[in-house]
Amino acid sequence: MSQNPYKIDHATYTQLVKENSKQLYFVVRRMVAQHDDANDIVQEAYTKAWEKRSQFKGDCKPYTWLYSIATNLCLEFLRKQKTRAHLSIANYDERLASELIANTQFSGNDSQRLLYQAMFTLPEKQRLVFVLKYFDELKYDDISTICNTSIGALKASYNIANKKIEEFVKDQLNLLA
Repeated sequence: MSQNPYKIDHATYTQLVKENSKQLYFVVRRMVAQHDDANDIVQEAYTKAWEKRSQFKGDCKPYTWLYSIATNLCLEFLRKQKTRAHLSIANYDERLASELIANTQFSGNDSQRLLYQAMFTLPEKQRLVFVLKYFDELKYDDISTICNTSIGALKASYNIANKKIEEFVKDQLNLLA
């Protein structure tokens, strides 16, 4: 009887968590802004990954599978929060940006603050693509697996996100001038 070569056993799972915990936390944190929310989502992702480990078929890298679980939970969380808050999408995202930047753990300079503000003007899926490509420097192949989207669509989304961020930054700098 041959073993499934893609099986995620306890040792593999432990290694996966150890190698990806910091990066995964920051992907989620850049999406939801709040430390506690990010921690909860990451913990839920680890729990789901462990519970669904038998469903991993090896058709992607284990970390992209884990990222996919976490980012889906993240997008689901954001949808629920917007519904609960009864806020428009723009107002909710502005609030997230403000909360992230106001956080005492945020150590960014003015340029980083402006980047984060711009980032939170993006639609969630576009923001996710931007975060994965810009901050985590993932390859489009991996992002495609995580987001379940074609590489062409990802490249277009990333380019549009860059243009929107550029415009936001220009507009903000013009307001300061």
